[in-house]
Amino acid sequence: MRNISPLVKKELGSYFNSPVAYILGLSFLLFMSVWFFFLLRFPARNLASLRGYFEVMPMVFIVLVPALTMRSWAEERKLGTAELLMTLPYREGHLAAAKFLGTFLLLAILIAFTLPVLVTVLPLGNFGAGEIIGEYIGILLLGAAAISIGQFASSLSTNQVSAFIAGFFLLLFFTLAGGLGGSAGFFGYLSLENHFQSFRKGIIDSRDVGYFILMTLAFQYLTVKVLVFRKWR
Repeated sequence: MRNISPLVKKELGSYFNSPVAYILGLSFLLFMSVWFFFLLRFPARNLASLRGYFEVMPMVFIVLVPALTMRSWAEERKLGTAELLMTLPYREGHLAAAKFLGTFLLLAILIAFTLPVLVTVLPLGNFGAGEIIGEYIGILLLGAAAISIGQFASSLSTNQVSAFIAGFFLLLFFTLAGGLGGSAGFFGYLSLENHFQSFRKGIIDSRDVGYFILMTLAFQYLTVKVLVFRKWR
């Protein structure tokens, strides 16, 4: 596989060269703090667990991730730079992987900025280190799958607005799919939220890890197929 690090750096840098990363990052951290300390009223619960903090993240990602991924391919097409990317000595899979990794690194940075919340509450109780580690691993895996879905939506779209709407509804479906047919049925298996539940309890289940990896790879594959189709259309 070619060295795609220059493309990853370019993708990550493009976020920080615009207000997008700062506005979304600040909004995300502010909402999570308000949710945890004021709406969830964690200090009054007398419970040494961050499950309440993480339980809302799948719903937050329904809005946050499409906002991050909407520009990935839709903006390239709008500006006419998608064709230029296709002339670079990289295959479509390399280009899709670079955009995925750039966005994933940004999301990982945003998640890392939630660590001060952890530092703030640690003195208040005996928190389980294993549970917290499992929760952070789960949220990163959930984020990877959500980004892959969002970038697939962007590859189908012609502008950022339509990319955001498509990504929003796709993530809404895959997050809440368990409510359509019960947690044990087919739709339950498709549900991102259902597979995140074990991580929220600090349990790293190989079946859930495999699900998130499969979802990430599947939608990366679909994105590549869309790019190839548009290239030779």
